[in-house]
Amino acid sequence: MNLLPLVLYAAAGVLYAIHFARRQPSMGRAATTVLLLAAVTHTFVVGMQTMEVRHVPFSNPSRAISSFVWLLTLSYLYLELTTDERAMGVFILPMVIGLQTIPVLYPGMETMDPVLDSAWYWVHVVSVLFAYASFALAGVLGVTYMLQFKEIKKKQLGYFYERLPSLQVLDVMNSRAVAIGWIFLTIALAVGFVWSSQARSIAPDNSNLQRMALNDPKIFFATLSWALYSFALLSRRTMGWTGRRSAWLSALGFAIILLNFLPVSYFVTTSHTFE
Repeated sequence: MNLLPLVLYAAAGVLYAIHFARRQPSMGRAATTVLLLAAVTHTFVVGMQTMEVRHVPFSNPSRAISSFVWLLTLSYLYLELTTDERAMGVFILPMVIGLQTIPVLYPGMETMDPVLDSAWYWVHVVSVLFAYASFALAGVLGVTYMLQFKEIKKKQLGYFYERLPSLQVLDVMNSRAVAIGWIFLTIALAVGFVWSSQARSIAPDNSNLQRMALNDPKIFFATLSWALYSFALLSRRTMGWTGRRSAWLSALGFAIILLNFLPVSYFVTTSHTFE
């Protein structure tokens, strides 16, 4: 079921690339239309998977990635439709396509550990994915800020300068994405602590729950990400770290999140997993 959204995402990616290169408004509108269709199709897929397993498909890593891609797409569409700025699509869609390829090639099986049957758990996971989607947008905005800054610094106002939003606009969008992501990640960590404490009293012998401590790689990198983004917000307010410094922090933070989301989830056996 994940193949059709991937095909539509790929088609939208091609259209965004053509729009970015040629700056044709009609091509931009076509790209947005196809991406909207991909998002609707992906919503249907997530809904079908939810009906299949009778809970939101988050506990399996591949389906969690698919759900993350879905939320990232919806977040980007909201950003695009509220700002009428399509230049970011050419940077967002490669990430969307690459990540959505994983559940297509390795769909995995969704199972339901009894300890996951808790509203606290679902609030925790949904908050994590919303946070990661916001940080993904911030990371892309940070990279585009640095591309734009590099051209301006060299006084070569060429390809990117003509196509990307101004540095001020990129910086404001980046700060808002970081702030929203930080709120959701804070909620995710707090709720995750409450849920794991309750779950341990119900299933004290559960091996996954026993692994959940700061030395668990997933928890360690999530906490590290929270600390980095907390510093990014604090330094912006108290030290004036805006612009390029803020962009670097956003890019670095999302690199840590990708490390946690992909290699750690799939290859680190000491981390908790409920698949």
